[in-house]
Amino acid sequence: MKAQEIREQVCAMGRKLVEAKLLVGTWGNISARIDDKTMAITPSGKDYLELEAEDIVIVNLKDGSYEGLKPSGEKTLHMAIYNHRKEINGVIHTHSDNSSTVAATRREVPAILDDLAQIIGPSIRCADYALPTTKKMSKTTMKALKGRNAALLANHGAVCLGRSMDEAYTCCQVLEKACKVFIESEFLGGAKPINKIEAYMMHQVYLRKYSKQ
Repeated sequence: MKAQEIREQVCAMGRKLVEAKLLVGTWGNISARIDDKTMAITPSGKDYLELEAEDIVIVNLKDGSYEGLKPSGEKTLHMAIYNHRKEINGVIHTHSDNSSTVAATRREVPAILDDLAQIIGPSIRCADYALPTTKKMSKTTMKALKGRNAALLANHGAVCLGRSMDEAYTCCQVLEKACKVFIESEFLGGAKPINKIEAYMMHQVYLRKYSKQ
């Protein structure tokens, strides 16, 4: 896929996330891998409903240099993900309601739903708190993402990954649903998680077989 097509894809995903109420205004950020050397990421401080493909910023994955508007302040996190997770081609950082609520508690969400285990992994970890846009935030988030396709960011929000942009979007939906169920289940005595080994196996089956059908 050409760089311009990917910029259009990122732009369209911004509108889709706003319509799904997973993003609001200028909060959060979206990126897609172009190749091993570059990514396309949303610019800093621009409303998703006003974005044009030409506004999406091309960033060098090695040194952070860029063409066009100023990229999102979280570009360092996106760069770290693409540089360490070669299978990932789409990254979405949200401040959606339920994931932000759980992130504020700094709690890990166990595998309480089948789709959580399949798409995200055996749990949703919460990365240790770090100031936004810092290298420390990238480091703590990468640790929380090990073996997972999503992580909560303490007192901040969440990040979701995918081998495609559509998979990253699905991950956002599943994450928000799982966090909602986790919150509400607390009023009924707490959710009962799936066995960790079974949750791990479900994730592997999804990655290696089910998602490729």
